[in-house]
Amino acid sequence: MQKKIALIGSTGSIGRQVIRVAERYPDRFRLVALAANTGGGLFAEQVGGIRPAFAALRTEGDALAVPAGVRFARGEGAFEEACSFPGADIVFIAVTGFAGLKAALCAVRAGKDVALANKESLVAGGEIVMPAAEKAGVKILPVDSEHSALWQCLAFDRKAPFSKLILTASGGALRDVPLKKLPYVTAKEALAHPNWQMGAKITVDCATMLNKGFEVIEAMHLYGAPPEKVEVVMHRESVVHSLVAFEDGAVLAQMSYPSMELPIQLALTYPMRLRANVAPLDLASLGALHFSSPDLARYPCFALALACAKEGGDLPCALNAAGEVAVRAFLDGQIKFTQIAEIIEDTLGKLPRRPAESYALLEETDAAARRLARGRLR
Repeated sequence: MQKKIALIGSTGSIGRQVIRVAERYPDRFRLVALAANTGGGLFAEQVGGIRPAFAALRTEGDALAVPAGVRFARGEGAFEEACSFPGADIVFIAVTGFAGLKAALCAVRAGKDVALANKESLVAGGEIVMPAAEKAGVKILPVDSEHSALWQCLAFDRKAPFSKLILTASGGALRDVPLKKLPYVTAKEALAHPNWQMGAKITVDCATMLNKGFEVIEAMHLYGAPPEKVEVVMHRESVVHSLVAFEDGAVLAQMSYPSMELPIQLALTYPMRLRANVAPLDLASLGALHFSSPDLARYPCFALALACAKEGGDLPCALNAAGEVAVRAFLDGQIKFTQIAEIIEDTLGKLPRRPAESYALLEETDAAARRLARGRLR
C-alpha cells in the first residue's frame, strides 16, 4: 500500500531529497501535494514530473501552467490547504523558517502525522505544537539527522527513559579559523561546510552553532528533556549523529556517513528499513573519531541559544526571528559574521518575556524581533 505524502517546501534542499526518496520507491510512496513559497522553473518542473493532485504556492502571483488533473492554487489559504491536504497520510515539512510553525500546526490539527525537517517550528512553537500533537493523537517524526539518531537509539519511542541526550556538532565551516579573523570571513567561506551539503541559512547556522542551540531546544520538546539532560559535544567527522546515555551507564550511538537521505527515508518507512543512497560505514578506513567540548567564546550564538532554552516562553521564537534577519544580512554582505551574534543578543535584550500561549502571540513576537533586528542594520 502506498503512503501518500504532502510535501511542504518541495524546492529546497530537503524537499528535493524527499522527492528522490519517493522516486526510489514508487510502489511505496506517492506525492499527492506539493507546496513551496515561490514559483519558478524548479517548482513547475516538479509539478510536471510528479503530477500531484494539488500544487500550491504561498506567494500571490500569476497562475502556473500545470498538467491536466493537477489542481493549482496560490496564497496563504492554498498553503494551509496543502499542509492539511485530506488525501495525505503524512505531511513532510521541509519548508525553512518560521513558516514551518504554521505548517506543523495545520497538519496536526488536520490529524496528520508529521515528518518534521523544520527546526524552527519546535524552536519557536514547541510549547504549542507538542501538546496539540498529543491531543490529536498524531506522530511527530524527527528528520534532523541528530534527532533521528536519538529517536533510533530510543528504539523509535520518544517517551522511552534515558539519562542524557548527547547531540554532536561538527563546528561548521569556520571551526579552524582564528578568532581574530572571524570578523573578516566571507559568506562563501561560511558556506563551505566540510561534511554536509545544505541550504545557505542552515549552513551559516552551523558555522555559528546557532543550529545546535536550536537542536537543544528541539530535544527538550521532542523527548521531554530538561536542559540539563541535553549535552552537546564537538565531533569533527559527523559520523556519530547523536548518542543516548542510559541509567545503567550504557550509551548507544547512531552512526553513518553524513547524508540527509537516511533520516528522510526513515521518517517515511520506520520501523522498516530499506536500502538508502548511503555507503556502508567503513570503520577501519575512518581510523579514529574525535570528540571535544564546545568553545563558547568561538560560538556566542550557541551560548545565547542555551540561555533561551533555559528561559523558554516566547524567547526562543525571538531568537529564531533575529537569527533569520541577521543571517540574511550576512549572506547579503550587509554585516560581518561576528555581528550575527551581536544583533541577536541586542534584539533579545529589548523584548519583553511572555509565555508561548498561542500562534497569534508567537506571530507578534516573531514580527517584533524582526523589526528590532532590522533596525540594527540601518
